[in-house]
Amino acid sequence: MARVHLPSMLRPYVGGEKELDVDGATLRNILDGLRDRSPALERRLRDETGRLRRYVNFYIGDEECRMLDGLDTPVDAGTEVMIIPSVAGG
Repeated sequence: MARVHLPSMLRPYVGGEKELDVDGATLRNILDGLRDRSPALERRLRDETGRLRRYVNFYIGDEECRMLDGLDTPVDAGTEVMIIPSVAGG
């Protein structure tokens, strides 16, 4: 089971929770578990083809998943997964 940390902008989709424990052996499995808990959250994390949203970063431990195996990045029990949407502005 991994601990998923959610930023404040995504918390309304999971009842205000800051962290969730989610079962899964890969990032894909973790995101599927989040989708099962909150279908509305899915649209903010993956696009309609199932790919990771371009402006959302997913850290597995200290590594950004795109530098690893993307959705197929292994997630060991007890690993922390951080979801960090990019912030733009000027």
